[in-house]
Order: sequence, then C-alpha cells, then structure tokens
Amino acid sequence: MARAATTTDAFNAVAEPRRRQILDLLAAGERPVNDLVERLGLAQPQVSKHLRVLREVDLVHVRDEGRQRLYRLNAEPLKPIHDWLSGYEQAWTDRPPAELP
Repeated sequence: MARAATTTDAFNAVAEPRRRQILDLLAAGERPVNDLVERLGLAQPQVSKHLRVLREVDLVHVRDEGRQRLYRLNAEPLKPIHDWLSGYEQAWTDRPPAELP
C-alpha cells in the first residue's frame, strides 16, 4: 500500500523533523512567521512551505493581524498519534536499561 501524501494526515505531516520543530515552537504560543524563521534558522520560503503542509492537515491555524500572519498550534489532530503511541508506553517503561559495552 502506498504511503499517503504528507498533506493528507497528521502522521505523515509530523514525520518531517522541521515540522515537529515548528509545532514545538507553536506549543508555547502564537508566533509570527518571522519569529519561526529566526528560531529555526531557515529561509522564509522553507518555513512557509512547512507551515502550508501543517495548515493543510489542520495542525496549524493562521490569522492576520495588520501586516503580520500569526500562527498557532491546533493540537486536536495530534490526538490519534497520541492514542496510537500510548499503546507502546508500557513497552518502553518496563524495558530494562541497555547494557553498556
């Protein structure tokens, strides 16, 4: 079965590390795109491309305030990921520490 495009669901969208970094930054609160550009050290077009993907799967909402576009996290689409991962929680909490060489 072919993998879904990154714009069809949250699982695929957050598979990209830069998008997870954006979500981490937005978890602290609403931010303008220029702040994300500065904190990520990426060019504005790259950040905008990632934000577009995150908007398409509804993980990010945007609003205009004057000349700025402010982005904020919408965590609801992350719930299926959380629910899926919670099934593995016992596996990693019960696991003995790795042996050192």
